[in-house]
Amino acid sequence: MSNETKQNVFEDAAFNIETSAPDGPKFADELRQRYDAALPDDLPVITELISKYLIMRKRDRGDLVQALDEGTSFLLDGTQWESVQDWFWFSDVKDRVDTFARAWVLGVWRVEETGEIVKLEEEK
Repeated sequence: MSNETKQNVFEDAAFNIETSAPDGPKFADELRQRYDAALPDDLPVITELISKYLIMRKRDRGDLVQALDEGTSFLLDGTQWESVQDWFWFSDVKDRVDTFARAWVLGVWRVEETGEIVKLEEEK
């Protein structure tokens, strides 16, 4: 197994393009910009209900601890809080909490049912 990262491989390819193609430097620079702006390959995948919940909690300016707090009770698009809790606590607890936390921190995830990529806009 190599210790090389995807970024290392990309940089090596971009260097080879820069040094061997007539318009290589411009193309390599465009590749770097696209790579920097691209989303991660391994986006967290969460259900549509949890996606709505995450968006709501972020808009309320809550924090991750509050979002995972069992003591909260409210309605989410007509769905009781218990449905959200079921997703977190009734199977694969660690994996689901980790997935939710990654989506929270990244601000981007894929919706399981639709394949849609949801990206929260950064506040100014």
